[in-house]
Amino acid sequence: MDRTAYIIRQRRSDHGTEGILISGSFSRYTLELPWRNNHTNISCIPSGTYPAQIRVSPKYGIIYWVQDVDGRTYILIHAGNWAGDVAKELRTHTYGCILLGTRRGWLNGQRAVLASRIAVRRFMHYFEKQPFILTIGEAF
Repeated sequence: MDRTAYIIRQRRSDHGTEGILISGSFSRYTLELPWRNNHTNISCIPSGTYPAQIRVSPKYGIIYWVQDVDGRTYILIHAGNWAGDVAKELRTHTYGCILLGTRRGWLNGQRAVLASRIAVRRFMHYFEKQPFILTIGEAF
């Protein structure tokens, strides 16, 4: 099995950075914070290639950790729905991490990824909790 995943970012707004994660035959939607110059807790991470490995999080349990992100720590791939700009009074379930969903949609008037826990479970199963390389790029 190929141990590489790609996130192709497709759209940016104050509601978040929407993309798709692809690895072989596996794909899920992603949602990250808007781009805010890589500032901690308010921005998605820069495009690039990063190693990812399992980490035990006190909040999320066994989850993937995206490592070697310049100026950032504890970037996780976890469940959640929103990744909006809180300075613009939008909701967020992330402070720099990557959210997964089986589909995109609207939740309480805000762009969101949906069925997120299912998406994360399937993602964990697909990668068998083994390390992989994550490459993030822009489609716009």
